[in-house]
This record gives sequence, C-alpha cells and structure tokens, in this order.
Amino acid sequence: MITDIIAGFVSGALGAMGFGGGGILILYLTLFKNTSQLTAQGINLIFFIPSAIVAVLKHKKNKLIDFKISKRYILNGIIGVIVGYFLINTIDENIIKKAFAAILIIFGLKDLFSKNKE
Repeated sequence: MITDIIAGFVSGALGAMGFGGGGILILYLTLFKNTSQLTAQGINLIFFIPSAIVAVLKHKKNKLIDFKISKRYILNGIIGVIVGYFLINTIDENIIKKAFAAILIIFGLKDLFSKNKE
C-alpha cells in the first residue's frame, strides 16, 4: 500500500516536470504489481489525465508553454494515438514490453551521454 502511494507520488512529480512519470508508473505496475503491460499502459493513461491538467495549468500560469509550437505536436500526437490504438491489438504483448524497454534504454542513454546545451 505505501509503495503504491510512493509510486503515484513519484510518477506525478516526475510527470509534472516533464520527465515521463508514466514510464515509472508502468515499470512499477509491471515489475512489482505483476500487472500486464497493456493494463499498466491503460492505468497510466487514466493516471495521466488529472496529472496533465494540473501540470498544464501550473505551466501556463508560469508562461512555460508555447501554444503556437504545441499545436503541431498535438495534431501529430492525436494521429499517433489513433494509429497506436489500432496497432496495439495486433502486436504481441511481449513485443510491446521489449519495445517499451528498448525505448527507455535508448532515451536513458541519450540523456546520460548528451551534453547540456544550456
């Protein structure tokens, strides 16, 4: 129970900072709660809605969102969601698990070895 609270808190905090808290939540659910990958992803989507609303409101208040640039990502994201929705039912769950792990590793290595541009 306490680990669920910690996982929710850490996922929310990291998500609000743009670190992909959903990845943490999915890992927690699949590794420690024996939740299937697809169910964990579904839970993450539900978790993300209120978290995203709060984060957007706070970032908007602090003028940290460029809505002009965001529009192109939102449109492409919606298209990606539609394609992903149809693909998820045709791909074996083990392949999805491996793809998720590979993406985490690739982006983790990129962040680990990239030089700070600021």
